[in-house]
Amino acid sequence: MSDTTAAPAVPLIHDVPADAILTVEDAAIAFGQVRALKGASMHARRGEVTAIVGDNGAGKSTLIRCISGVHAPDSGRITFDGHEVEFKTPHAARDAGIETVHQNLALVEDLTVWQNLFLNREIVRGVGPLRLLDRRAMRSRADEMVSSLAVNVPAVGSRVRRLSGGQRQAVSICRAAGFASKLIIMDEPTAALGVQETARVEELITRLKSEGHAILLISHNFAQVLRLSDAVWVMRAGRCVAGRRTAQTDGDEIVGLITGARAGDIPVEAA
Repeated sequence: MSDTTAAPAVPLIHDVPADAILTVEDAAIAFGQVRALKGASMHARRGEVTAIVGDNGAGKSTLIRCISGVHAPDSGRITFDGHEVEFKTPHAARDAGIETVHQNLALVEDLTVWQNLFLNREIVRGVGPLRLLDRRAMRSRADEMVSSLAVNVPAVGSRVRRLSGGQRQAVSICRAAGFASKLIIMDEPTAALGVQETARVEELITRLKSEGHAILLISHNFAQVLRLSDAVWVMRAGRCVAGRRTAQTDGDEIVGLITGARAGDIPVEAA
């Protein structure tokens, strides 16, 4: 006789835990006739790596831009660190403790490492109109930031254009982690890197997690998601259609949820 016992359902993570640092509820936004988000809901916990996956056009980038203050959602609610927030600009999100490592890294090649670390955050001394950049303080602080994360970066006086792809990524992550950030958003942090540089960046992500940072990871690399994340949210057609604890799912289920071969836990409107 065949065994007809049903496999236990994979626990969902829609119920927001007490230690959630970020909660997004029914976020929706449209650009003209295009509805980029159609009521997306998710959360991220303190001291964890939370992955967001989905096909191109699923809404991942729009969602993180709403979280990081680039876009203001048309409706819905975002709660961060216990407070409902409405970030009008990326600077407002940064001031609240949200840092974003963009896929293009947002580094200025002709500036040095320390200058990039303090770009738009320059330390100045003096009062009134007699205020000067404190270059010594910024270089010293940059040395501390780089050494504390064990980042494989040359001297902080090196120009970014001379750095490898992995070193540039490390500078961008170091900048995000070095200013008392509570949540670090990473958009495809290893997409353009080789095997060794990818491993170094993944080690850095693990280190940041061990130090208590919450990390929101957007990645098309499912093996990387399964290695690094504690929870994963699947987006399709502008919504988070499923949430899983990573230890209780696998690549086949994630692919099925992304493609629609497996039904999500939240109904999705036809595209």
